[in-house]
Parts: sequence; structure tokens; C-alpha cells
Amino acid sequence: MFEIFAYVERMKYIRRWSLMRALREETDTEHSFQVAYIAHALALIENHIYANKADVGAVLASALYHDLSETVTGDMPTPVKYYRPEMREIYGALEEDTKERLLLTLPEPLRKPYADIIRTREDSLEYRLVKAADRLSAYIKCLEEIKCGNGEFRRAMEGKKKELEDSVLPSVSYFMENIIPVYARSLDELELPFAPTD
Repeated sequence: MFEIFAYVERMKYIRRWSLMRALREETDTEHSFQVAYIAHALALIENHIYANKADVGAVLASALYHDLSETVTGDMPTPVKYYRPEMREIYGALEEDTKERLLLTLPEPLRKPYADIIRTREDSLEYRLVKAADRLSAYIKCLEEIKCGNGEFRRAMEGKKKELEDSVLPSVSYFMENIIPVYARSLDELELPFAPTD
């Protein structure tokens, strides 16, 4: 019982970008935290700039657990996952089966609330925000690698940029135009304003 939490803890052992020569390795734990803070920002942008009604708590929770099944399946590289439609279908079924098995490690009263987080409805705004944050996280990783001179990530960056430009979520365009540029700055170029004094 409660093995799900041990699997959450094991996210730190799942390495991302396994087919790429990365200058800095990234784990699923790091990635999930980044997806969570980006998804949170997207939800707030949707709600406070575009007057939408995203459930911010649901977005955060879903983002934290969005790659949990990879503690069993591993992080399947995108070129492999999408090599053929039947491959994506088989891997998708494996991910869903893994989620179900992880949920079964919880006592009955906790299964439904966790299921709502781990199996967010794909037609929901919350799911689309987490998916967009996942893509933004990958795009930022590509930017970081390229900024350090690693051209290995150039093609991946172009693909992620195209996916993000095709997004219909206004928060994604807002993030790309206003927030992404700060990721290119060095520490010396980042500015923190001083609070006004009385």
C-alpha cells in the first residue's frame, strides 16, 4: 500500500533526453517542477489577463504528476514514441495501465482524488495548460543547451517552437513573447527592482 509515493520519489532517477548529448542532465523531478511553475503561470495568465477560468490548483497538481508513469515505463524518446502510430498507441496504453496500477496502491478513499489529478480529462483547459507547459519546458531546455553551444538541440528546439506557435491558448503566446526572452539573460543581466521606500 502507498507504493505510489515511492514511485514519485524515483522520478529523480529518470533521465530525460536520453538520445541526446546534453551538457547538463535533467531528471523527471526537475522537469516536473519546471512544468508545474510554468503551468501555474499559464493558468494565472489565462485567468487574470484573458479572463478565463482555469482551476489553478488542479493545474499545479496535474503538472507535478504528469510524468509519473515514466517511473515504470522510462522516458520514451519522442522520435521513438512517434515513429509509427501503432507505437504511440501501444506506449499510450502502457502509460494508462501504469497509472491505473499506481492508483491501486492507494486506499480506496484516496483513489478518486488522485485519479482526477493523474488522469486529467484531455478536453479540459487544465490538461491543455499542462501539455503547453510541458512543451515550454522542453523548449527552454533546448534554449539552455543551445545557449551553451550545444547544437545537438537545434532541431528539437525548432520542432517545439512550431508546436508552441500553433497553440490556440493565448497564455502560450503571452509566455513566448514576454517571458521566454528572460531565459536568455545571464545572471548579470537579470534585474530585480528595489521596493519603493517611504
